[in-house]
Amino acid sequence: MNNDIKRGLSSEEVISQREKYGSNASDVKKENKILEVIKEIISEPLFVILVCASVVYFVLREYKEGVIMLLALTFVSGISLFQESKSRNAVDALKKLSSPRAKVIRNGITDEIDAVEIVIDDLIVVEDGSFVPADAVIVEAHDFTVNESIITGEAMPAVKELSAPNNLLYQGTMVTSGSAIARVNAIGKATELGKIDQSLKEIKISKTPLQLQIRNFVRSLVGVGVIAFVLVWGINYYLSKSILHGLLHGLTLAMSILPEEIPVAFSTFMALGAYHLYKQKVIVLSPHTVETLGAATVICVDKTGTITQNEMRLAAIYDYEAKCLYDYTKQAFNSNSVLEYAMWSSESDPFDNMEKSIHQAYAECAVTDQRPFYEMIHEYPLGGRPPMMTHVFMSKNNNHIIAVKGALEAILDRSVLSETEKSNLRKNSAALAAKGYRVLGVGKSLEDVKHLPATQQELTFEFLGLLAFYDPPKKNISQILKQFYEAGIEVKMITGDYSETAVAIAEQIHMQNSSVVLMGEEVTSMTENELRERVRVTNIYARMFPEAKLRVIEALKANGEVVAMTGDGVNDGPALKAAHIGIAMGLKGSEVAKKSASLILMDDDLVHMTEAVALGRRIYENLKKAILYIISIHIPIVLIVTVPLILSWTYRDLFSPIHVIFLELIMGPTCSIVFEKEPIEKNSMKLAPRKMSLTFFSWHELSLSIVQGMVITLACLGTGYYFMQLGSDEKEVRTIVFTTLIFSNLFLTLVNRSFTYSVISTLKNKNKLLPLVIVISLIVLFMSIFVPVIRNIFEFRILDYHSILFCLMASFVGVIWVEVPKYSKRRKNKISQATNG
Repeated sequence: MNNDIKRGLSSEEVISQREKYGSNASDVKKENKILEVIKEIISEPLFVILVCASVVYFVLREYKEGVIMLLALTFVSGISLFQESKSRNAVDALKKLSSPRAKVIRNGITDEIDAVEIVIDDLIVVEDGSFVPADAVIVEAHDFTVNESIITGEAMPAVKELSAPNNLLYQGTMVTSGSAIARVNAIGKATELGKIDQSLKEIKISKTPLQLQIRNFVRSLVGVGVIAFVLVWGINYYLSKSILHGLLHGLTLAMSILPEEIPVAFSTFMALGAYHLYKQKVIVLSPHTVETLGAATVICVDKTGTITQNEMRLAAIYDYEAKCLYDYTKQAFNSNSVLEYAMWSSESDPFDNMEKSIHQAYAECAVTDQRPFYEMIHEYPLGGRPPMMTHVFMSKNNNHIIAVKGALEAILDRSVLSETEKSNLRKNSAALAAKGYRVLGVGKSLEDVKHLPATQQELTFEFLGLLAFYDPPKKNISQILKQFYEAGIEVKMITGDYSETAVAIAEQIHMQNSSVVLMGEEVTSMTENELRERVRVTNIYARMFPEAKLRVIEALKANGEVVAMTGDGVNDGPALKAAHIGIAMGLKGSEVAKKSASLILMDDDLVHMTEAVALGRRIYENLKKAILYIISIHIPIVLIVTVPLILSWTYRDLFSPIHVIFLELIMGPTCSIVFEKEPIEKNSMKLAPRKMSLTFFSWHELSLSIVQGMVITLACLGTGYYFMQLGSDEKEVRTIVFTTLIFSNLFLTLVNRSFTYSVISTLKNKNKLLPLVIVISLIVLFMSIFVPVIRNIFEFRILDYHSILFCLMASFVGVIWVEVPKYSKRRKNKISQATNG
């Protein structure tokens, strides 16, 4: 194929190549998530029960009740569809973070196209600041370096040239200086980025423990509901001789047993948590991740771009002639020949952060800025092994400057120095490197500019000194780490950089146990048990690659840790997906990292993770309150349906499916949402993370809620029985029991805002939803009693204010008793604190 550097592919050749090799896309198969959600909805037990109840009502020609059941059916389905819509919106928001474009040479013309349109053998043009759109081989380069940290994890730019192996470019890497033309040799899934992306599909994402606990709890009650349904249907059929009446009563009981509000509350809490995180510049790909946040015990952070600013800055200069080290982390820049010649050997309009730093330092300290008086007349681009670069400048009055900078050994080889002098310089360089600095040599030449050699390696240099650069930590990173430590969360650094650099940065930001380092090769050579032991005591991991990172994450998980991991590079993808909480960078992160993660920091600031952990803990605490509240209010609903039947009361059908669906799908979820707005408990971020093995559904956790539900049942049925003995008819007794239950529901919402602090103290906590829910609940209650249309649907009677007041007092007594064990708990806590203090 005739594909020279000036012409590139023709239009016909582009079509042919695309047909032969495909386009530069990952070819991910799209799934119809809406259909999957609908299938899940249809398979839910409550959905089946509501359909059956609707059919029975229509068969009995009770059309109003049948329509209400269908509306409830729509309500249940709408919740699940709404959650799926929220997830799709989050993914769409991510797609807006990047819109890759690429320059190609086709038909002899340089044009900009969508990166997905690139084909094999295309000639791509990459320049300062651009991303490499596909894997390619360089055919022309000019002072060309590439930041490959996204692939390798190393912060230092890699020098690229025409000879192998330094002539390879990888998709997703960023050009840091110069320009190049390269021929594409791999696209889409065949690129190195694509291969890593494909490997992510082999990693299975498991449900969170709380999801499993809720699923198992609901499933166990489904079994109980089926048995109860059959028994109640049989008993009612025996008593009423009506199959449909018995079926309706059985469905009522089954519906009351199913705690469908718990999954609803869980989904709603997670969705609202995701919304709160979005406002804090954190995009949540899976709302269920919010639940896991509060349990995180370890956070693994990438060094480059997460802990550091991903910007190489001038940190120190060693002046060889003066035998003096200038430490610019402790002092201001000063004028010296090393800095001046470093500036001359840099690009006049630099893109590279190191050269920008040199120019900035020179501008700050130069007595007279000489740059306007000189013009570059010759350039030796970055090249050689090891590499260096040389610039030649001439002033208007014919004064000339020849300046060089590059790898120390490259300049020492062309300098007139003794072996002792070279040895001393190497020691100085090693001392700077041990601090995590990148070290370059600087020199000048006195060659005749009229007879410059063909290569810079033929020049003789006078060695001037050393430049030391470093990627500084972010200003707030030490405070962020302190907050993690206070919350009982371990922090581990996982980087592709050298161990000396990693340790130096760790010491600067006061990481705990920063002296022990584990290398990537060591990680892969260890057995699983050996690695599990080492990760317990190691916080620094250097020279890491994708397989090694993944093994560390898996070892931590095997130790029972709940692992969060941050990353921005392609090489972070597998580990991000394997972690319980994968956190990608929104600004500098690769597409692979974003697709692998469960959270994305929109502005790359790790401070949002401390906010996210606090939010996760608050949501877990409040979700616990909501679920235990739902269980407490659920028990009287079940018993109000069954006890009159078992005890053969005169009025056995107090609640129908209409009442149950109203209580379970409207009143229950509405009141449980109040807990989502509750503030975080005191000192929650000073406590150790909760264990993921803990469950809401153990007897220890449920005992108080069960007792609460039993006492509320006693209050409701006791009040109903009292009025029944007074001669009230079935409709009035039903209204009395329902009213008492609604009042109990409201009091329960108030007292369960905290399992420790009194209802009086929690009333001081701001919660805008609380008065709104109370008012709405009372309005709905009184409408059901006093509005004829609604009263007829519920089959109620109008109550006088004496009866309503009686219901109010009975419900208050049935709930307020819980303040006694709460007071006892506070007393024990005070005694324990005094003893420990």
